[in-house]
Amino acid sequence: MSGVQTVTVETDEDGLRLDRWFRSKFPDVTHGRLQKLLRTGQIRIDGGRVKSNHRLESGQQIRIPPISPTEEGERRDPKPRELPSISDADSEAIQASVLFKDDHLIAINKPAGLAVQGGSKLSRHVDGMLDALRFGSSERPRLVHRLDKDTSGVLLLARTAKVAAVLTAAFRTSDMQKVYWAVVRGVPVPRHGYIDQPLRKEKVHQGERVVASTVGQKALTNYRTIEAAGRRAAWLELMPETGRTHQLRVHTAAIGNPILGDGKYGGAEAFLDTDAIASQIHLHARALKFPHPSGNGGLFQVIAPLPDHMLATWKFFGFDAEDLKAIPFQSDYNL
Repeated sequence: MSGVQTVTVETDEDGLRLDRWFRSKFPDVTHGRLQKLLRTGQIRIDGGRVKSNHRLESGQQIRIPPISPTEEGERRDPKPRELPSISDADSEAIQASVLFKDDHLIAINKPAGLAVQGGSKLSRHVDGMLDALRFGSSERPRLVHRLDKDTSGVLLLARTAKVAAVLTAAFRTSDMQKVYWAVVRGVPVPRHGYIDQPLRKEKVHQGERVVASTVGQKALTNYRTIEAAGRRAAWLELMPETGRTHQLRVHTAAIGNPILGDGKYGGAEAFLDTDAIASQIHLHARALKFPHPSGNGGLFQVIAPLPDHMLATWKFFGFDAEDLKAIPFQSDYNL
């Protein structure tokens, strides 16, 4: 590579560690080489020096100097990266979660509680199970976006590098239309609305959390109440226009209606005094609609059924089961 580059962190890369981001973009550059570039200030973010464990935020500018994979005296490990082995149970589970597959993409219904990518305390995650979704392909499927560990629903995977680029680009624009379903405490006023509340990350003693802030990053969410259970709770359709970390969880809490089970952002108000409702977060990525990467000009839609703990809540509140069959995107909002 020649010349200095400035690369913008994309929405789907928000929250990634810098070293992991760099390894995905420049796999031939060794860890030692990366550390030297950081130590000498040749790699900077928004003009400032950072360490390899820095968590990226969408919109940040990464300065990348002219680099070569190796320097004199630097040794390369000839061994390819070893991927974690997949148990038979995990292989069967991830294959059973497939909602749709063709030669271009795979859509799965990610279970609540399963992380998309690994971390310091996570050994079981979708990324570690992707080899079970090759289905005869020589290429390993690629993640193109993420869901929170505790959020269930539609997760897209690209089956080729070309499709990964197309889908990643779609998530950065209005080409990717997203619908989430949630059950929240209370009923929003007004019942239909638009949340325009910037968000920023702040350090806390247990790590990071996202907070509403006038100096944060732009974050926009459309919402509508599908059905209410008196004043106790409401079934919401959430349609984010931006993709900030924990956006829907913070936005609903900010308007006084935290998502059921979300103690991190809703505190005690996120729980009802009944054993009939699971303490899990009631947030589900219901559907995605986007131009199919085959390039045939058609729009593709994939819908994920609700997880068991949310179905039980629907039954408890008596929400209309017929609405579960409704096709998303046929709402009052033009996404």
